[in-house]
Amino acid sequence: MINALTIDVEDYFHVSAFEQCVQRESWESYPLRVEVNTTRILDILDEFGVKATFFVLGWVAERCPSLVREIARRGHEVASHGYGHQRICNQTRGEFREDIRRSKEILEDLSGEPAHGYRAPSYSISMDTLWAYDELLDAGYGYDSSVFPVSHDLYGIPDWPRYPFTVEKGADGQWRPALSDSGQRTVDSKEGLTFTGNCLKIAEIPITTLSIAGKSIPIAGGGYFRLFPYSFTKWGLNRINSIEKRPFVFYLHPWEIDPEQPRMNGAGLKSRFRHYLNLHRTEERLRRLLTDFRFSKVQNISLLPAPNVFQLGN
Repeated sequence: MINALTIDVEDYFHVSAFEQCVQRESWESYPLRVEVNTTRILDILDEFGVKATFFVLGWVAERCPSLVREIARRGHEVASHGYGHQRICNQTRGEFREDIRRSKEILEDLSGEPAHGYRAPSYSISMDTLWAYDELLDAGYGYDSSVFPVSHDLYGIPDWPRYPFTVEKGADGQWRPALSDSGQRTVDSKEGLTFTGNCLKIAEIPITTLSIAGKSIPIAGGGYFRLFPYSFTKWGLNRINSIEKRPFVFYLHPWEIDPEQPRMNGAGLKSRFRHYLNLHRTEERLRRLLTDFRFSKVQNISLLPAPNVFQLGN
């Protein structure tokens, strides 16, 4: 089973957990560590012969253009993480439109390839920001990977599907997971973007969760990768591959392999816990993950298992 490995390329001071104590106007004053950390991840992936999808922040791309070129040169997919790492709920629709178009243009100019994919900062496509799909389609994106089907204080649509599916805009103007005639959720077999009759559609590649007793448990990366013992992560991901017979979507940030990063003053206890927990263990766990599972980039169509149909509620 080939799974999707995704890297959200941002620096330690960009994270939403610190947005109350780090002013955007001060970003230039912090030492950049994202280029070194991302290059370290590229080297690790080379060791294991793995290709991944890198959702790159436009702000980072402008300041580290050679990094974007290197990601593309090594055969990875360059996708967009937006430009300024603002959660969608904190932007007007016009600001969001400018953000995603600016990022796409920068990344495509640097990589020489289309940026098909988008991932919102902090997975911030929610029930209140579904209009973002209209803007993504208008901007030329082919798929989105912003939905985290869990309950969380910063993100999540807990009752949406756990595996790749199509989001469609109905005649009532509302975006929702698509239903086929058989009452099943479906995903298109092409690159995502389609137009059928009066119905706009786009592929959604959600962050994978583990279903235990009917509850979705975050299992596939980020702070959860650092929080749970690796044995639990491996068990859960193996269950998804072997029992549910689905590929999973895993994510990581370059700052998560950097235990020496500067500490932020003024952050709350919960934010510090989320950000700094077990940073010293992430690289070793990543290496174990790459040993125990097979990975490729989202762009690889084989990640969408035939017949590209997902049961309602899964």
